[in-house]
Amino acid sequence: MKRRAWLTLGAVVLGGGGIATYAVASPSADTAGDPQSERPVKVYNLALKAPETGERELPRTETKQFSLLGISWTGATKRLDGKAQVRTRSVDTGAWTSWQDLETDADPVEDADERAGARGASEPLWVGPSDGVEVQVVHEDGTTSAGLPSGLKVNLVDPGVTAAEAAGATTEPAAYTEDVTPSPSPTTTPTAPASTVPEPPIVSRADWGADESLSPDPSEYNADVKAVFVHHTTGSNDYTCAESASVVRAIYAYHTAPAPSGNGWNDLGYNFLVDKCGTIFEGRKGGVDQPVLGAHTYGWNRESTGIAVIGEYTSAGASNAALASVARIAAWKLGQYGADPGTTVQLKAGATQKNLAGTSFTAGSLYTFNRISGHRDGYATECPGTSLYGRLPTIRAWAAGPVQGLKVTSLTGATLSGSTYYTKGAITVKWSTTTPGSLISKFEVLVDGTVVTTAAGTATSASTTLAAGTHKVAVRAVHQSGKTAPATTALTVVADTTAPTFSTTPKITLRTGTVNTTAVPVTLGWKAADNAALKQVSLLSPTTATFGPTTTSSSRTAKSGTASTWSMKAYDVAGNTRTSSPSYTPMILQETSATKSGSWTSRSSTSYLGGKSYSSGSKGASLTWTFTGRSAAWVVSRASTSGQAYVYVDGTKVATVDLKSSTTKYRDAIWTKSWSGSAKHTVKIVVVGTSGRPTITTDGLVYIK
Repeated sequence: MKRRAWLTLGAVVLGGGGIATYAVASPSADTAGDPQSERPVKVYNLALKAPETGERELPRTETKQFSLLGISWTGATKRLDGKAQVRTRSVDTGAWTSWQDLETDADPVEDADERAGARGASEPLWVGPSDGVEVQVVHEDGTTSAGLPSGLKVNLVDPGVTAAEAAGATTEPAAYTEDVTPSPSPTTTPTAPASTVPEPPIVSRADWGADESLSPDPSEYNADVKAVFVHHTTGSNDYTCAESASVVRAIYAYHTAPAPSGNGWNDLGYNFLVDKCGTIFEGRKGGVDQPVLGAHTYGWNRESTGIAVIGEYTSAGASNAALASVARIAAWKLGQYGADPGTTVQLKAGATQKNLAGTSFTAGSLYTFNRISGHRDGYATECPGTSLYGRLPTIRAWAAGPVQGLKVTSLTGATLSGSTYYTKGAITVKWSTTTPGSLISKFEVLVDGTVVTTAAGTATSASTTLAAGTHKVAVRAVHQSGKTAPATTALTVVADTTAPTFSTTPKITLRTGTVNTTAVPVTLGWKAADNAALKQVSLLSPTTATFGPTTTSSSRTAKSGTASTWSMKAYDVAGNTRTSSPSYTPMILQETSATKSGSWTSRSSTSYLGGKSYSSGSKGASLTWTFTGRSAAWVVSRASTSGQAYVYVDGTKVATVDLKSSTTKYRDAIWTKSWSGSAKHTVKIVVVGTSGRPTITTDGLVYIK
């Protein structure tokens, strides 16, 4: 697709008489083609001219696609006493962004006198693929441009596309290998000491596509690394992590491209860069395991390493992935020299200046810093942004250890009852921490104070099997530094493989209530127990129900004349079970099957069992049934005129039953008796002959066999 070349010229007069200057540029027509085709990094510049009128004008020019920009000026040690803003036009959408401030309080170049052509510059701003730019610069007092430095230029960087990116390869950190052997001059390469913590994965300069011809000077080295300064690169946070290598390439080109297209510096200022996905990039050359002299924090570079998080973090928060990677690289570098990231250190000032808080430093004097500090702690800059600066305590804690916020989140394979867990043996402990797993060496599961299994630092669970008995289970985390925090509060876990028991086998007994030929009122009774903790008892048939561990009976109905299996299952809290399934048959004995004595009258009605009943008002008249069973119930009809009867069981009088009722009732089981087992029994009913209401009506006998 062809893009037209154009340039808008002009000036804007700001309120108060200040002059804003701007330039607008877009790519020429020769940028047609696939934007993902391999192409080299390119840097362009547009001069911002200041005629006597105060207007800034540019002649019509052509420039190609760019993704990063900044402004630079003559004089590497001179600061821009003014405000610079830019806006750009997206290649993809053609839309213009709103105005964005350029951060112009970048550190001066410490070796400016030795670097011919080195320029002062703003921090670079990543804007993504763009084909138009507008820039405005105004002196701080807003009234004149006379105080602005000379040689102001807009620097535009196209990070290009590497062969690997064009082929669709992703930039992944791998085991670091040195790609450039630096010259030992002017400082001999120190021996890289081993660190107390593991080296994190780092994307090498070769892998992110550094053009080493832009940095021909040999590397310089410090004696050690005493502190780490954290930065942000500023610019958009909307980059994708697939673009991160391009961002690093662009910043590198912006810093190193020869003036006036670039800043003319000898290398990236940062030793390391971290993107929002946590990928770590090698910055300044010389060996990631070496104490390479950087150019990131003016006055403090001789004893430190600089780590920049890609993006702008004044108000936006950095991702946990980015914070974790900053903590990892800081801990590794400091660990090479036995320094605890959570402590402070005395650093010697290399320049007389103030930091953002107004603290004054005198060159050659010692001052106390946190081992992990922000750029603003050493220099008068907003970097690394208020939000990221506020997370430095978190970064220090993560880097130094021990692991923080460890807690058990669940215990699966076990059931909690009260404050105790119950299991058959196999359990899985799950946990969480506030310290990222990438900074954790391992987790240990302790049973009764002894480590029984370990898991990787990135793990969130582990499994083990407990022997029968009561145990204390806890989790302990070991930080990559070796620091071990106290274990979590121990959980009480009972391992139990013994099934519950039915100390009383489920049985049914007859109860009072209305009887019919299909439903006889019964009480289901049982007793279950467990050596550890009973959870519940369930009725499986002839119907279903679930009961708590202390319940031992339930009112049910049973079908008469039919054998029914009353199956119940007991569960303990650990998950062990026991089932008991006895069978019982309720039987109805009609009054006609009884042995009669005295005078009895037969009555017919659909309200009676079997449609018939016997009545008698004759004192001493009796009915006798003999059966083999474990429970019996006498069934009667009742009314307000009903009388009384004696009940004899196996020849012994056991009850006097009054059939009187204010409401008429039929098929009423009025008296019941049960025995511990099944046996032959005789039940005899004798009419009392109650004065004024001598008559009783009997409707049969029900028993359980």
